[in-house]
Amino acid sequence: MNQAEYTTTESATAQHRRALKLTFALTFGYFLVEVAGGFLTNSLALLADAGHMLTDVFGLALALFASWIAMRPATPAKTFGYYRVEILAALTNAVVLFGISFYILYEAYRRFQEPPEVNSLPMLAVAVVGLGVNLYGIYNLRKGSGESLNVRGAFLEVVSDTLGSLGVIFAAVIMYLTGWYYADPIFSVLIGLFILPRTWSLLMEAINILLEGTPAHINLKAVEDAMRGVTDVASVHDLHVWTITSGIVSLSAHIVLVDSAAPLNEQAILESLNACLREQFKIEHTTIQIEQKGLEAQEMHI
Repeated sequence: MNQAEYTTTESATAQHRRALKLTFALTFGYFLVEVAGGFLTNSLALLADAGHMLTDVFGLALALFASWIAMRPATPAKTFGYYRVEILAALTNAVVLFGISFYILYEAYRRFQEPPEVNSLPMLAVAVVGLGVNLYGIYNLRKGSGESLNVRGAFLEVVSDTLGSLGVIFAAVIMYLTGWYYADPIFSVLIGLFILPRTWSLLMEAINILLEGTPAHINLKAVEDAMRGVTDVASVHDLHVWTITSGIVSLSAHIVLVDSAAPLNEQAILESLNACLREQFKIEHTTIQIEQKGLEAQEMHI
């Protein structure tokens, strides 16, 4: 088999590289502005939001790098190509998000004990600019978030940063009008706590893919029933469905035909099975083995 026969499909992340690039450029530029603003105004809320922005920059960079790697052709040594790099990037992104969140909570605890004075007007100006950048990021990534785990991670981070920017704006207004500097660590805690459940969900989904678990949107019993509903299929066993990367689902199964099935019809049966799986479950990559009745009882099951 020559190398050209090891074909790969464009992943969901790769289809949204332009949106990722635009969002990355804007996010990185604003991150630098926000860090400078946080130190100049002595605002933890602004630095907390900058920390979230850093995870956006990191996540977008990982997504772009992973999508570039995933576009490399498959080889005899990597017959599925490099798709899993995208999932490893999503996993790394989730771990970094956890670290940033816990650091923000720790720093907020310290500031509750002795809240420092914050220069609220420059803090407000920086946060308003950040809100605009984040709203553009949401608009730019909204479509890809429903198709790619990597893009979804970046999208959720941008949503988090949008709420973070709103929190910073409210904190700045409160401190400017009342001089109550506890608003700064309070909103920092809210920002830190908001992303933890979403980060956990992202982490669990990435781990499930790496463990080759059944995708959440796939009902394995429904897949089996649909395959058994194809003409001349008597039973289905050793059925496995897993995700290679976002948007690419694979299936392997052994089927037993009815006694009356003609051997010459096997190709037509396979074509019917593939059509069924493609139309009902959007599963394009399948490996189906046809067996004689009784052979399934002799096999070792995982």
